Amino acid sequence: MKLYAPEYYKNFKCIADKCKHSCCIGWEIDVDEHTLDKYNKLDSGYGQTIKNNIAHKDTPHFLLSENDRCPHLNSEGLCKIILEYGDSYLCDICREHPRFYNHTSSGKEVGIGMSCEEACRIILESDNFLNIIEVGNTPDEATEPSQFNSLAQRNIIYGILSDKTLDYKSKLQKVGETYDISLSDISDNEWKNIINSLEYLGKEHRELFLNFSSRATVPIGYEKYAERALAYFVYRHNSEAYNANEFRASLGFCLFCEKLLVSLITLQKNISTDVLFEYARIISEELEYSENNTEAIKFELSF
Repeated sequence: MKLYAPEYYKNFKCIADKCKHSCCIGWEIDVDEHTLDKYNKLDSGYGQTIKNNIAHKDTPHFLLSENDRCPHLNSEGLCKIILEYGDSYLCDICREHPRFYNHTSSGKEVGIGMSCEEACRIILESDNFLNIIEVGNTPDEATEPSQFNSLAQRNIIYGILSDKTLDYKSKLQKVGETYDISLSDISDNEWKNIINSLEYLGKEHRELFLNFSSRATVPIGYEKYAERALAYFVYRHNSEAYNANEFRASLGFCLFCEKLLVSLITLQKNISTDVLFEYARIISEELEYSENNTEAIKFELSF
């Protein structure tokens, strides 16, 4: 089966010790069975340390050390497993992050998640964000055709976003009208109640997100970042939609994330791209990477 991705995907490479928000800190890291078997066959050197740092209760996972750091993350921010044995000894979750995969009627798609700061930078700096290209093959079997063509619907949205005769505000309006979605149908007070009820990795992010306004307008000069973010959200969340209602709820979630980003952009004049990228990363981390939060917002936008 062929594997497809946004054109910017090929530009991604982990920045390792240069990363300010290491994915090796703060997350429980599960060890898949295949990699666990490889670790169990290591009987000397650092292999024993690896085995000693695996908890086997429920799903096998690494025992986090102080400050929720992966036990294999050294003081320079580099992975001891890679240093000792190479990339082939990483467990699946470490090797794949921040990649995600979607099964579609036309094949399998891969993308990079915006919770990773380097992925976020690439996504929001790329002009070719609407170009989906072939990037390889996957051993997965062909996907069963679906009665609902989510990719055709996604292409309608991408067609609107690529329309050079429309300004960004008009593009958003047209997307909303095409799918009968209006975030302002829910009052901002109701939205703030919803935001307040979500679960957060960082407590300070709740207060940040409470600046949400469904009527926020992206400042001149920042439209391209909001548009790129929206295209990314649609690629990630709408590609696997199994019917029209699921597609609309997922699109509502995407429009909410875009509007939240715009709301945060407007908090100060002449916001730097570094701060903008960090806002986008936080939104991805808190909303996209929490299934409960994603479903809570989609529930409010289910028609």
